[in-house]
Amino acid sequence: MLPHLRVLIVEDSEDDTLLLVRELRRGGYTLNYVRVDTADGMEAALNQQSWDIVIADYSLPSFSGLEALKLLLRRKLDLPFIIVSGTIGEDIAVAAMKAGAHDYLIKGNLARLVPAVERELREAKERYKRHSAEQAFQESEDRFRTLCSSAPLAIFQTNDQGQVTYINPLWYEISGLSEKESLGYDWTQAIHPNDRSEVVENWQQTVSQQSTWVREYRLLTCQNEVRWVRALASPMYSTEGRFLGHVGTVEDITDRKQTAQKIYEQAALLDISIDAIAVRDLENHILFWNKGAERLYGWTTAEVLGKNAAELLFKSRQPSPPFLEIQSILAKDDKWQGEFHQVTKDGRDIIVESRWTLMRDEAGNPKSILTISTDITQKKQLEAQFLRTQRLESLGTLASGIAHDFNNILTPILAIAQLLPIQLPNLDENTQQLLRILEDSAKRGADLVQQILSFTRGVEGSRSIVQVRHLLSDVAQVALRTFPKFIETKTDINPELWTVFADATQLHQVLMNLCVNARDAMPDGGILHISAENLWLDENYATTVHVDAKEGSYVAIAIADTGIGIPPEIMERIFDPFFTTKEVGKGTGLGLSTVMGIIKNHSGFVTVNSEIGKGSCFKVYLPSREVTETKAVIDAELPNGNGELILVVDDEVSICEIAKTTLESHNYRILTASDGIGALALYAQHMDDISLVLLDMMMPVMDGASTILMLQRMNPKVQIIAMSGLMSYESPAQKKSFGIREFLAKPFTAQVLLNTLHKVLG
Repeated sequence: MLPHLRVLIVEDSEDDTLLLVRELRRGGYTLNYVRVDTADGMEAALNQQSWDIVIADYSLPSFSGLEALKLLLRRKLDLPFIIVSGTIGEDIAVAAMKAGAHDYLIKGNLARLVPAVERELREAKERYKRHSAEQAFQESEDRFRTLCSSAPLAIFQTNDQGQVTYINPLWYEISGLSEKESLGYDWTQAIHPNDRSEVVENWQQTVSQQSTWVREYRLLTCQNEVRWVRALASPMYSTEGRFLGHVGTVEDITDRKQTAQKIYEQAALLDISIDAIAVRDLENHILFWNKGAERLYGWTTAEVLGKNAAELLFKSRQPSPPFLEIQSILAKDDKWQGEFHQVTKDGRDIIVESRWTLMRDEAGNPKSILTISTDITQKKQLEAQFLRTQRLESLGTLASGIAHDFNNILTPILAIAQLLPIQLPNLDENTQQLLRILEDSAKRGADLVQQILSFTRGVEGSRSIVQVRHLLSDVAQVALRTFPKFIETKTDINPELWTVFADATQLHQVLMNLCVNARDAMPDGGILHISAENLWLDENYATTVHVDAKEGSYVAIAIADTGIGIPPEIMERIFDPFFTTKEVGKGTGLGLSTVMGIIKNHSGFVTVNSEIGKGSCFKVYLPSREVTETKAVIDAELPNGNGELILVVDDEVSICEIAKTTLESHNYRILTASDGIGALALYAQHMDDISLVLLDMMMPVMDGASTILMLQRMNPKVQIIAMSGLMSYESPAQKKSFGIREFLAKPFTAQVLLNTLHKVLG
């Protein structure tokens, strides 16, 4: 089936146009066409759509086929172009073909039209394929050269005769030659005379065998400088399997060669290094041991010379390094780098970052291995603390989302439980008791949400000046009264302990969680030791204590036990939410994660040390601050309104309804909206009458922040009280930035709601 054609016909005769169209349709084509007879008409048609072929009358009253052809060429449109004419001489036809036409026809002999169209369409398709292939090849070549120009190695390409056809700019830096000199230069002349014959012979063998070539040799630059290079070349083949030449790299290894040559000679100077530097033979026996190695591992040089490093530095229960694989890499690359768990003379576990270099003799044969090891134990611990913090923040984000929805559910439950006794004063005692149970359960649910959020940064309770000494004394008394008698409680608390600015309830929860964990770690008895001291961390020391530590004054609280200890393999997970080693039903896994979250939210940090069979010590660092204590004022009676109109906006219908019922029962008029768009519409309609907007911060379509911005544009003096189940807008700075007068954390009681409205409107 022939394709559908889009034909642009340049013709002033409608009848001749119909003859052309009829001939094409008789040839089997379906088509749509446009007839034009002026330059403007042709321009408009070309702008309107794309075309498959152009058929043009040679002569028109105000236009011509040749002018139409020139118009196409100016626009760089490669379309099949056929000229037709009632009378056309051979000289005119030749001129038209030279101008760029693809064929010409006599109007009286249109039998050639369909074959001419078919031929030109085929040739146009072939031209397109060739152009696409050439363009793809050019783009590939451009990408290759762009990549090579920024490569860290010198890259070269040769033809099948071994002649250099391309080399990237880095070669000019290595050799000192220009591009012209490099491409026109016999590259073998750059090889050092002492290495030239051997390298050239080896290269010629590689070219004849068409195999991969790797060689290290000395290069003599045009400035007569000697440089060591490592050259690699791989053969290239066409898709038909024909050998095209080589592509390869040249790496300047002068520094590495010079370093390897000097290391052993300068070994005596390496004793001042803080790194552990050693030289071992190929059987892993220690030949050299610097002072840095003595400081790190604890063994003196006399104790280790001739000893097997694997037996000395690695515990039998730990997997040994893959020495065979490392030696294989060294044989290939002359260097290796990685991390090891090792052990010191006194049995202390450490983590080292080790760099190995293969030493060769003058003949190039391997003779020994140089190792430089750096103690990264503390770095790894700080990284683990950082990753643990990231995990907690991710889980905190999830918990915050759940808490928002849960608090939206609790808000109407708590409000209804408080509202029903007021609206129905004659309820029997049993029903009143049920409502009190309902209210208490809703409050406990809200407290549970707060506990879950305690290991995130999103919760900040009521804070004041706290003397931690009193909290510690209280916790110690609880332990004495409630813990088993075979657990002895001891305290060592500085009587002049500094104060902290904190939430006393949350700190009490932290201390109790740690003491309960200490109790559970001593099933056969032991000593619970509670201590606290004032501590100043300078900038240098702070960075070694914890990733979150900053310079300043701290109250340091330690809860230690003499229990079973924490296995090293789970130490990194103990602060993860829901991780527990206790039996099912005896632990939630939220204790330590809550501790971490609360202390982190107080700008502090927690460290832990533990040894199997000897016990654990959790140390809490809280920054000490001098601030003025503030006291909250609690209204005894529920205030009433004065008929003010309040706009309540929340996507939870139940919250809108309970807020409306509560406020209307205390002399307020209420409008409600379920989203930001509806709120804007109501505010625009009642702007002069609305006294205050009670607005949820988390709504679909248009959130609270966007709604506040639009309301403030409508009325810069609009009074706004925000609501949220996340408590993320509570700080004064955030309230000021949003233009919020007050903030209500869900779930809230009727008393809190009415007191807040009274405060803002009063």
